[in-house]
Amino acid sequence: MNFTNPLTWIAANANLAFEIIGTLAFAVSGLIEAARKKLDIVGMAMVTGFTAFGGGTLRDILLNRRPFFWVENQFWLWVILAMCAGAMFFMRSRHLEFTERATQWPDALGLGIFAAGGTYIALHSGMPPLVAVLMGVITPVFGGVLRDVVINEIPRAFNDHQPYAALAFVGGWAVVGLDAVQVNQVLTIGLGAIVITGLRLTAMIRGWRLPTWKV
Repeated sequence: MNFTNPLTWIAANANLAFEIIGTLAFAVSGLIEAARKKLDIVGMAMVTGFTAFGGGTLRDILLNRRPFFWVENQFWLWVILAMCAGAMFFMRSRHLEFTERATQWPDALGLGIFAAGGTYIALHSGMPPLVAVLMGVITPVFGGVLRDVVINEIPRAFNDHQPYAALAFVGGWAVVGLDAVQVNQVLTIGLGAIVITGLRLTAMIRGWRLPTWKV
């Protein structure tokens, strides 16, 4: 049996590797939000699935890419279901309380990976840079929007006044620039993800705010 070096595998399957990491990060954020709302197992599975797969599915629909990530890799559907089942036991503890801020940490990681990966995928699907960057914004943002809509909240990306989609947009141009100078795929997506995640964490810690309407 031939064992593939992990680094070689990642280099050959960079899109898949980053999709997996981003999916798990967003799944955790959806799971935490569902736990905060005290949903049952069905509600937890729906919220977790929408958060993990919603943005990537919309991106693939717009780019006419088939099959979808979660269809091609059905194993991850079982992972989501297992996460939800396990959470029902571990999150019952009265000493375990999740805050809104707890959702934002894995969400920041998912934002960076999905925005960078979505931009790269769109670029290599023949999209012009601006469209590719917008696809990179849609990929992480739409999953979070679906999550908040199904738990009956105004999407946090629209009303918390912290930079979120704007950071994905800025970081997407870093991916465009790296790709233009022919940096390899792993570094392009990885560095783009680091830039976006770093900006999001900095915005959270330092309390950066977007301008709002003053009536």
